[in-house]
Amino acid sequence: MTDLDIDLVLVPVDGSEESHEAVDYAIAVASEYGASVHALYVLDEEVVRAIDHGVVDEREVADDSEAFTDSVARRAEAAGVPHSNSIAYGFSTSVKTVHPGSVVLDTAEELESDFIVVPREPVSGDPGEVLGKAAEYVLLYASQPVLSV
Repeated sequence: MTDLDIDLVLVPVDGSEESHEAVDYAIAVASEYGASVHALYVLDEEVVRAIDHGVVDEREVADDSEAFTDSVARRAEAAGVPHSNSIAYGFSTSVKTVHPGSVVLDTAEELESDFIVVPREPVSGDPGEVLGKAAEYVLLYASQPVLSV
């Protein structure tokens, strides 16, 4: 069996229930390996376009993402796991190659993460739940080990 050297676990999130479950797994992996967790909140195309067109208040989106990442922080702290977070647009109106999967992998490379925990496709299909679209891409192209939950 291969010994894993894990210092940073990346968990992309979108506020869905599946994201909460992925966070729990990411914290468990980080705890087991003495690593830290980074939660990447990914905004989907509909949300990005709505912000760009002024249909959705950017502050409201920021408040929602902050509430979710605060819950990640509380759970990580309770487990004694160091944590950080960031937010990213999973879509660009000017760059065609930007999509949720590429954003996750680009962030993983930038942060030099050693492991990725990605939520599977949400059951509800609610707007804003973007990571189901990214999970397969991440599984196919990640250079790090990936756990899909």
